[in-house]
Amino acid sequence: MPEEVLFKSEHTQDREAIASYLRSVAEKLEQGGSITLKAGSESVTVEPPARPTFEVKAEREGPADGAGELSIEFELEWDEDSDGSGGSGGALEIE
Repeated sequence: MPEEVLFKSEHTQDREAIASYLRSVAEKLEQGGSITLKAGSESVTVEPPARPTFEVKAEREGPADGAGELSIEFELEWDEDSDGSGGSGGALEIE
């Protein structure tokens, strides 16, 4: 299935600003509301279901000697026509 990017924003920020964005998303999830992403004239609103799939991934891209780029990715996934009741794997812990 081809991927369609509905919205993308990428820029360097300090850790406090990133934490603020993540808190805003967490609050919207707790409230059960929609999430609107905006940057300049672009925006998209999504409505995550009550139980989306939550994927967390730590990656290293680049040479095997460790001189590449590190990333942590947080992703919510759901089928547009589903209630989000799927998912598998062990419980996530963040320390």
